[in-house]
Amino acid sequence: MSNLHIDIVSDIACPWCAIGYARLEQAMASLAGELELDVEWHAFELNPNPDSQPQPILQALSRKYGRSEAEMEAAQANMIEIATGLGLNFSKMQERYTANTFNGHRLVKWAAEQGKQTAMKQALFDAYFGHAENVGETEVLLRCVESVGLDAAAARQVLESDAYVEAVRSDEQRYQQAGVSSVPAFIVNDQYLISGAQEADYLVQALREIAQQNAAANPA
Repeated sequence: MSNLHIDIVSDIACPWCAIGYARLEQAMASLAGELELDVEWHAFELNPNPDSQPQPILQALSRKYGRSEAEMEAAQANMIEIATGLGLNFSKMQERYTANTFNGHRLVKWAAEQGKQTAMKQALFDAYFGHAENVGETEVLLRCVESVGLDAAAARQVLESDAYVEAVRSDEQRYQQAGVSSVPAFIVNDQYLISGAQEADYLVQALREIAQQNAAANPA
């Protein structure tokens, strides 16, 4: 059975990143027994300024993209519909505020060492899009930690130290230098880039083709 490693570059505050991973999960389920797939999450910040004040999301997006709040609301409503169809909770998506996600990324790194990286990422997605919680706040982050069965006291120690600061910064620098300017980005076996939240059928076909190319290049 072919093995593929998928590095996922994403931000906790990126709705398409949550949607993209849900679609990847569907693709992985379709390929079970055919391909062995493992994933690793990497940090990207849409709002990297740690000193910026939280702003209502529709206002912030309107300013960022130069479109009206009504246009942004319609675009968000479309994402909510897509996410709901994938079983994601995006019910408070339009009520959220902008958030700095650096500490959330640190905790995803920490959770990875305990086999809970994906669970931690999904808990943060749910807190932000499903409950409009500020994922830059320590208490929100600790509730997410507890929700995936990890030790909140240990997580608090991580947040009060500089643990994983360099790991997150290294991620961000590495993928910016590699040309990743938007997320999600799925990098397969360090060679193949799949950009955006592609449909599950597309991902199935792409991953099959990559596996076939790898097999041809590395015959047993």
